[in-house]
Amino acid sequence: MRHLARVHNLNGSNEEEATFLDMFFEGVRDSRMKYVRFIYFDEETRENLVQKTLPEHLANFEKLFKIHSGDFIIGNKTNYADYILFEELDVYHHLDSKILDKFPSLKAFWERMWKRPNLKSYLEKRDADRVFINAIEKGLD
Repeated sequence: MRHLARVHNLNGSNEEEATFLDMFFEGVRDSRMKYVRFIYFDEETRENLVQKTLPEHLANFEKLFKIHSGDFIIGNKTNYADYILFEELDVYHHLDSKILDKFPSLKAFWERMWKRPNLKSYLEKRDADRVFINAIEKGLD
């Protein structure tokens, strides 16, 4: 992913931004692992994941998101970490449609990304085709 970001100029405009994006990306990966452990290894309950674990991660993302003003993680231009964050927020939204309500910056970001024409077209097709995210038996659809 980072290689593609460098090739397509989606890795920030300087070393400081690139480092911030890497840090943000790794934070999202850490959060993703909590979700993966829930889905595949039953390490915690859905209720605990949605009520405690994910909100702790989302609170950190909310703070980090506000460091750089703009519509995206580092201003007003999308980058690779924006797409990684969006994917994660979208999965969490499938877990609980109200999970972003306490995180206004993240919710606005998620809504903004959903409105991107190509992404919206893909997501609507995915939903129409009933493509499942990981495990329907865990309550994801």
